[in-house]
Formats: sequence, structure tokens, C-alpha cells
Amino acid sequence: MPLGTLDRRAPSLMRQGPSALSQLILYGALALFLMVADARWRVTDPLRQSVAVVLYPIQWLLLQPKQWAGRSEGYFDNLEQAQAAADAAHQQLVRLSVRANQAQELLQENERLRKLLDLQVRLDPPAHAAQILYDTPDPYTRRVVVDRGQVQGVVQGSPVLDEAGVFGQVTRVYPFLSEVTLLVDREQAIPVLNTRTGARGVAYGDPVASHGGGMELRFVAANADVQEDDLLSTSGLDGVYPPGLPVAKVIRVERRADSAFARIYCKPLAKVEGARHVILITPVDNMPTRQPPEPAASPKLGVRR
Repeated sequence: MPLGTLDRRAPSLMRQGPSALSQLILYGALALFLMVADARWRVTDPLRQSVAVVLYPIQWLLLQPKQWAGRSEGYFDNLEQAQAAADAAHQQLVRLSVRANQAQELLQENERLRKLLDLQVRLDPPAHAAQILYDTPDPYTRRVVVDRGQVQGVVQGSPVLDEAGVFGQVTRVYPFLSEVTLLVDREQAIPVLNTRTGARGVAYGDPVASHGGGMELRFVAANADVQEDDLLSTSGLDGVYPPGLPVAKVIRVERRADSAFARIYCKPLAKVEGARHVILITPVDNMPTRQPPEPAASPKLGVRR
């Protein structure tokens, strides 16, 4: 065999280069740096926005079979169930009509009292109706994706409600989509008010559903007046949630002698597992403030001499 045809390169065992351990350490440090930078300074938000815009048509196409199946299932409901639902809806409409008349009277009375006391007028926050598309694939969080985003005027931090109460909060906004963190997520907290006693507190998400609920009212004294079936509503002190929105119901109270605080388990009133449509409202801090109109000056009465 001629010498010119021999491969004179060094074998692979003799080549110099970074070892596998060095590459592992380098890439691990780079991944850790990117995670910290993303959590602290949001450096990947522009990339997320771009990817979301590019993938939106693909997501829309992939979701069409699911939506068609849902429409077909609703179409083939039998007539008897539809009639029963119509009767129940009519009865509910009658009850709501009575309550609406009473609420209108209370609203007018409240407006008169606020003008009398010269208090700031409460505004109805702008709202956006949205449909839940799917759950996020992260197994360590409780989030869903809705079909409203920056184009529709959704802002980060917007409270999210369903027909029963507070559902969650918008934690990430894309041009056409938004991520909503549910109340039962471990990172979620909401200031609440006990409607029976008027005591304020903070309810935290509890994804462990072994106790039958999804929230926990923490840092409440063991001798506090808290009972089962107490209703918790938003207190409005955080500047995000309007006051008076229903949040959860107390389902169990545990008082232990070795702890200064009680363990209070709550169940969200919203359908965190089966909701399909929600309402996104503007945070209180983002709403323009408006003062009530000044009362007309009363005519001065002359004094007869």
C-alpha cells in the first residue's frame, strides 16, 4: 500500500479538547445563569413574545378539533335535558330579577350616601370575556391559557373571575394569549375579608387537595372567631382586586395547643377545575380615579331684621 494513502491524522483518543465533565459544568452554569436572569430581570420575555406570535396559528389549528368535538357534543344533547335546563334557567332568571331590583335600590342608596359623605365614587372596572384554551404543561404550577392578550387590552396582574367568584390572576401576557395563575397555585396569595366577622387575612394557594380544598387562610390566631362555612371575599387592600368579590368558603378549622395559629382550610368558590369561560377585569390601580361631583351650593337665606 503506498505511503501517500495513509491517514496521518492523530487518532481520536489523542485529540485535545474539553472533557465531558467540563462541558457539563459549563452548560449547567449557563443554564443556571439564564434561569436566574429570567426570574430576576425577565431577559427572555422578548423571545417568549416572538415565539408566542409565531406559534399562535399552529396552536389555533391544533385546538380546532377539540372545539369541533365540543360543539358536536353540545349539539347532540337530547331535548329532555335541554328543556330541563331551560326551566332551571327560567327559575334562576326570576330569582336574579328580584335580586337585581333590590340591588338597584341598594346601589342608588349607596350612591346617595357616598355623595352625602363626600367619598370617592367607585368605578366599574373594564372587563374582557375570555375562553380557556388549555392548561400549561408545567406540572409544578396551576395555570391555564386564555384567548385574550395585549391586543385586546389585557394587562399583567388583571384579576380573573368566573360565574362563582375569583378564579385567579393574569401573570403573563402575550400579544394574543395570556397565562392565568389559579388561586390554588402555591405561589398565589390574595387578601380576603371574613364577611361574617369583618376580620381581614391573607389566603394562600394549596395545590395539595387531600383536605378537600385548595386554599389555606394563614397567620390567624388560634382563638380567632373563624367557623366552618364562613365566606371569604376580597378586601380590596392590595390595589388589585376590587372589594367584595367572593373568593372561598371555610371548610375546616384545626386548632392545636402546640401552635399559636390555627390551620384554616378553604375551598375556592370558582370552578378551578372545570371552568371554560372567564372574565378578565382591569386591576384597581390601573383604573382612572374619579371624584364625585361637588354638591350644588345651597342658597343663602337672608335674615330679616
